[in-house]
Amino acid sequence: MYQTLLTVLAGNILSITINRPEKLNALNQTVIRELGEVVEEIYQNPVIRAAIITGSGNKAFVAGADISGFAGLGKEEGRRMAKEGLDIFFKIENSPKPIVAAVNGFALGGGCELAMACHFRLCSDTAQFGQPEVNLGLIPGYGGTQRLTRLIGKGRSMEALLTGNLINASLALQYGLVNYITTPEDLMEKTKLILQQITSKGPLAVAKCIAAANAATGGQEGFELETESFAECFATADMKEGTAAFLEKRKPVFKGI
Repeated sequence: MYQTLLTVLAGNILSITINRPEKLNALNQTVIRELGEVVEEIYQNPVIRAAIITGSGNKAFVAGADISGFAGLGKEEGRRMAKEGLDIFFKIENSPKPIVAAVNGFALGGGCELAMACHFRLCSDTAQFGQPEVNLGLIPGYGGTQRLTRLIGKGRSMEALLTGNLINASLALQYGLVNYITTPEDLMEKTKLILQQITSKGPLAVAKCIAAANAATGGQEGFELETESFAECFATADMKEGTAAFLEKRKPVFKGI
């Protein structure tokens, strides 16, 4: 049914696996579009009461966006890219049915943003989180500046965003970015056990808990500022240099232009 996703419905829990292991499950336009389609299925299918998002293989949940797809993009294309992903991540965040991330490795850039859009997160002890876009002359574009700050606080978020440094599993638990750490082998089973407990509750009450908790985290102004700033980065020479250096596996030379 999907080119880049594997889906399994067991009982009332849908497991969604992003299946591009050769690219460390990096997000491209197809993955983003298909995530939108499967989230719509979660909303519409009454049999589905909860969902899990994870990545294929044992190295990565989602190791960022597919940078090769950035070549030649300008400001307007950057804005459209950000809005498309952000709209889908908002649908995940606001789903009346719980969608939980089982982070089985690298969750970087758009992968970290996808995990943070889920209602909560579990991770394996091999997981690493981060928003390293600054290394490319970019900023997060799918809500990373907002959700990371809301989840771990301004000081820790600011450091992660400005350095591009990664957050390992134990720090992620300490910071409140994840709820549990497991072994890679136990990750899916632990996630399913929690969701089985949730799906035994009244679905209307669950949906209202989600809506009320989301309302506590504020409005959309910050997301709008992030989208515009992300788009503006695509008009800079630094972004062109940063992405070229990444693809050429060399250190970028940024000039602030």
